[in-house]
Amino acid sequence: MTLNPDGVSVKGCSIIYAPAGQAGEYAPLATNPYRGCGHGCAYCYVPLVTKQPRPEFDAGAVPRADFIKRLMADCRKYNEAGITEQVMLSFTTDPYHTGDCSLTGHTLELLACYGLAFCTLTKGGTRALQHIQMFRPERDAFASTLTSLDERFSRKWERNAADPADRILALRKFHEAGIFTWISLEPTLDVDASLGIIDATYEFVDLYKVGRANYLKEITRTTDWNDYTQRVIEKLHRHGKRHYIKRDLQPYLPHGYPNPLRVAQNHGDR
Repeated sequence: MTLNPDGVSVKGCSIIYAPAGQAGEYAPLATNPYRGCGHGCAYCYVPLVTKQPRPEFDAGAVPRADFIKRLMADCRKYNEAGITEQVMLSFTTDPYHTGDCSLTGHTLELLACYGLAFCTLTKGGTRALQHIQMFRPERDAFASTLTSLDERFSRKWERNAADPADRILALRKFHEAGIFTWISLEPTLDVDASLGIIDATYEFVDLYKVGRANYLKEITRTTDWNDYTQRVIEKLHRHGKRHYIKRDLQPYLPHGYPNPLRVAQNHGDR
């Protein structure tokens, strides 16, 4: 098998792919079992990328045509190439949306069967617990996007996603099961809210990935991103937490600040 120039994705594969741009900062590989989502996040950029009308996208997640068949074909190629990296679910949908998530389970099963690790990034909270036994501490990771601890604030921006408390409970449960956990603090909709999330979760979260709000002009224009970056890295250092500051905030980092793009998102070293 021939690898693409990125050195991790396999030529001729499209179901398992190497994400580009800002998504590429989150994972070396990804797959998207569904089209659409249903969480109805006001800040979601995906309909623009996938060229779906927003009402159609927000109506709910629909399994992609022949997904398992196509995934299996890609898994075989990755296995033959000796690629064992984590595959993220998902960038253009949510693996734990409001509907039937059985396809997510089948996806995780196939990835593991062919020697690939996986990570799920979700706003679905405890819906993810249906598959917790499939996660392997030495290989896999569980992640959640959080923008606030306040339920009313969350309902304004993420109207059908799990409440923040439910997402935090899921993170705690995965941590208790020995699974590597991380939080995406992107988008940052409110500086103090994002800082509060760190204080509320650092005891059971292994890693934080921090970004700004790039598709919300008013928030982007009125937020002091330099001040936010200094405050967030100070807090993460105080709690002794690993973190990655995304490229859109990197201009505000001190010169020479250690900010590795990739860290091992598993507990294989235990």
